[in-house]
Amino acid sequence: MPGDHSSDLTRLRVVLTVFFALDGFVFAGWVVRIPAIKEQTNASTTALGLALLGVSAGAVITMILTGRLCRRYGSHPVTVACAALLSLSIALPPLTHSALALGAVLLIFGSAYGGINVAFNSAAVDLVKAMRRPIMSSFHAAFSLGGMTGAGLGALVAGVLSPTQHLLGLTAIGLLVTVLAGRALLRIRPPAPPENAPRSESAPRRLGPRTRPLVITFGLIALCTAYGEGAMADWSALHLEHDLAASPGTAAVGYSCFALAMTIGRLTGTRLLERLGQTRTLVAGGTTAAIGMLIGALAPSLWAALLGFVITGLGLANLFPTAVERAGTLAGPDGVAIASTLGYGGMLLGPPAIGFMADWFSLPAALTSVAALAATAAVIGFVTRRAAER
Repeated sequence: MPGDHSSDLTRLRVVLTVFFALDGFVFAGWVVRIPAIKEQTNASTTALGLALLGVSAGAVITMILTGRLCRRYGSHPVTVACAALLSLSIALPPLTHSALALGAVLLIFGSAYGGINVAFNSAAVDLVKAMRRPIMSSFHAAFSLGGMTGAGLGALVAGVLSPTQHLLGLTAIGLLVTVLAGRALLRIRPPAPPENAPRSESAPRRLGPRTRPLVITFGLIALCTAYGEGAMADWSALHLEHDLAASPGTAAVGYSCFALAMTIGRLTGTRLLERLGQTRTLVAGGTTAAIGMLIGALAPSLWAALLGFVITGLGLANLFPTAVERAGTLAGPDGVAIASTLGYGGMLLGPPAIGFMADWFSLPAALTSVAALAATAAVIGFVTRRAAER
């Protein structure tokens, strides 16, 4: 019996890792095709920006609803359903010929993306609780690796396949993976807390007057982290090219360094959390990211800025997974939904906020806001240390 239980937990970890990787793979495949879709729809930059809000709107609305669906039907079936919808909806953007139609189909795509993020994070929280090991970061590392693979594949086939052929191919891959991994996931029952778990851990997790403020607090950590991720994705290359005179190719390396550092940080996150604990990981990560971003934003040389980006990626790597895991432990799927929604809101807030501040001051000064929010995450992690250790 104990051996069978351990085997089920291992299989569940593998299957959930596959879904995290699939999510990153499919989303990155869409991102690298945005320029081609813009040309196809003949959309202006403003119109494209409004259409892209469909992804955000769909994700934010669905994230809150998905928490309720997971509580009613279970996180495993909801994960499979959202993965199927995500795989199908990725084929829709190249079929549109106007910004309005593009925004409509991206609303569907964003709904699937937001839904699967809440569902598989909820399932992962249950698994972390059952295994009594801080493995949440490893799932987010799989998402990062899937994204890097999807972006790399997209770059390779961009000159060979049309957007329609490429994204239809992703639909086929996504559905195949969903069928194979989904069958395995549906056969595995959600893990129960260990028999020797404290009563507080085995009790049903609900969002109530006592847990809501803490869940929102951990959601703010996710927001601070995602703000930095969004800012780095949209502004790091421009900073290197315009402020430090880097070539376009070299400037593009900046975000790659950041993304690779985040992936490495998440792959080593389990050992880090086991050694330092959640509070020290949050405080150390936020502090490291703040220092790294100050270097990246204010350094007078290209190589110092790249080093700063690497330090920033290592610091931010485990903040979001830890915050979501804590929110889920406190309030189940509803906690994951709130923390994820706040985190996604931070990713949406970052790029335009940086743009406004860059117009008012300068881009390097605007990028220091990433450091300020990373430091804020560290402070929140320290202030909530007692709640994190319960």
